[in-house]
Amino acid sequence: MWSPEREAEAPAGGDPVGLLPPEWEEDEERMSFLFSAFKRSREVNSTDWDSKMGFWAPLVLSHSRRQGVVRLRLRDLQEAFQRKGSVPLGLATVLQDLLRRGELQRESDFMASVDSSWISWGVGVFLLKPLKWTLSNVLGDNKVPAEEVLVVVELLKEKAEEVYRLYQNSPLSSHPVVALSELSTLCAGSCPDERTFYLVLLQLQKEKRVTVLEQNGEKIVKFARGPHAKVSPVNDVDVGVYQLMQSEQLLSRKVESLSQEAERCKEEARRACRAGKKQLALRSLKAKQRTEKRIEALHAKLDTVQGILDRIYASQTDQMVFNAYQAGVGALKLSMKDVTVEKAESLVDQIQELCDTQDEVSQTLAGGVTNGLDFDSEELEKELDILLQDTTKEPSDLPDNPQETFYTNSVPVPRISDAELEAELEKLSLSEGGLVPSSKSPKRQLEPTL
Repeated sequence: MWSPEREAEAPAGGDPVGLLPPEWEEDEERMSFLFSAFKRSREVNSTDWDSKMGFWAPLVLSHSRRQGVVRLRLRDLQEAFQRKGSVPLGLATVLQDLLRRGELQRESDFMASVDSSWISWGVGVFLLKPLKWTLSNVLGDNKVPAEEVLVVVELLKEKAEEVYRLYQNSPLSSHPVVALSELSTLCAGSCPDERTFYLVLLQLQKEKRVTVLEQNGEKIVKFARGPHAKVSPVNDVDVGVYQLMQSEQLLSRKVESLSQEAERCKEEARRACRAGKKQLALRSLKAKQRTEKRIEALHAKLDTVQGILDRIYASQTDQMVFNAYQAGVGALKLSMKDVTVEKAESLVDQIQELCDTQDEVSQTLAGGVTNGLDFDSEELEKELDILLQDTTKEPSDLPDNPQETFYTNSVPVPRISDAELEAELEKLSLSEGGLVPSSKSPKRQLEPTL
């Protein structure tokens, strides 16, 4: 259980040197400036003010995150950030600025914003505040007392989410109602102390994801069924199921205890038999049989309770499935609101009609355009044959030697006597080494001048 005395005795954890900014050990001038007090107003020197605030505010928040604590006090921070025997003189101003920005919140203010009446039953000191804190708030003094507890808002929300996930992933989530003591045991790793655990529950209560109720002197917690659902108030069904669960646990513990007692009677009978004490052995065996009969009766009751719980869990599953079906039907009706069989048939007919029209258009375009002229295919065939015959006759009228035709058409052929030709031929034979021109080419170009 938390108490102010125990908390005062707890040592304040400081940050290792490796987790502090580099200038912490390297820049004496810079650290001397940062450890000095703030000016009374930011308007005096806004540059120095912002430089100090930009150094200390993130360091305070990161310190709380590394320590895993959602609560901090000015005194603890001063001890954690001691350097060479000196403490930062401006931490109170830093905390005031974080309070103004909403990154920190006074624990008393946080609890006042939530229905925390159930906490007073177990932790009465939780709601008590020193008189000087109350007077300072009434008189308007914004200074942060060294012992006042502040809550790191963002870290508290993260812790609340972590606790909710732990519950959802545990066997306790089979039913939304769970004993506060069982939940506290489950969250021991996330919440280092009872006070942090209660703050986390208050945050979940503020988010409307849990509600807390006292039942027969014991606190029970009811969780919302889904991560985005809002918790409903604890009703008679929840209380009945919780009582059945408690009865099941009680019967199970009783059966286990009686089983150990029956085993003990059996061992006593064995030892008495070995010692030759027959009557004592018989009494031990009778006690063992009576215990076994009680165990059988308790087993029957336990089976009945477990059967009822199984039916309740099955009905809850059925209810979830029914709700899902109902939501699905509603969505389907909404999506099919304007759809009918007649509309579907009409739409199909329109599609078929458009497809037929497209086919007709394609066939029409494939037939080509005749420009209104009707040609006889037989006449076209005859004309094509005539053209082919004319084409085959044209090559026979061409000259055999295109060069002769060229020379004949370009140069007129004079009349030459045979004697002149003979003389010319003899000259060519002597000059060309046996080259004899054709006698059929009487051209002036074959003269010796060539």
